[in-house]
Amino acid sequence: MNKDSQFSNPGLSLSMKEKRWNPYLVGAGIGILSWFAFLIVNKPIGMSTEISKFSGWVTGIFAGSEFVSDNAYWSSKAPAFGYSTVFLLFTAVGAFLSAKLGKDISFEKVPEVWATYQGNGVMKRMISSFLGGAILLFGARLAGGCTSGHGISGTMQLALSSWIFFPVMFITGIITARILFRKKTNA
Repeated sequence: MNKDSQFSNPGLSLSMKEKRWNPYLVGAGIGILSWFAFLIVNKPIGMSTEISKFSGWVTGIFAGSEFVSDNAYWSSKAPAFGYSTVFLLFTAVGAFLSAKLGKDISFEKVPEVWATYQGNGVMKRMISSFLGGAILLFGARLAGGCTSGHGISGTMQLALSSWIFFPVMFITGIITARILFRKKTNA
């Protein structure tokens, strides 16, 4: 049986062509990375706060510091470019290098799975991606953290909000995937 044919949905195929990592070892590695983050910089691993801080820092360059300091959110989360922003940027660099080294990198305007269920429209894909990202970031800020902040750092610290966030995130992800990638009917 072909690795790609083990999935019942035609657009959802296994893209990892190389050896898979043991999820328990990866989990342990993330836990150790979290320990080092607390040990070295006394900060948890997280992304969404840093995206917000970084956007405030960039906005300050173009719109001025007064504009940023007048913003209710940025006045409580001071825009900065520091360790966490470097962590955020190097996460993107690491993801790119991982895909490049694993020879599993491609640049597509419309991924195959999206085209199968939603059509080939580039503009629809771009608008959906932008809106999805904006909703995701808004939700992460509303929840006080994202999947890395709550899922890794928060659950590791036994934060109740993180233990509530994680199952809710999975449930909404499943519901969203069922809506976006439902089988087309001939009705």
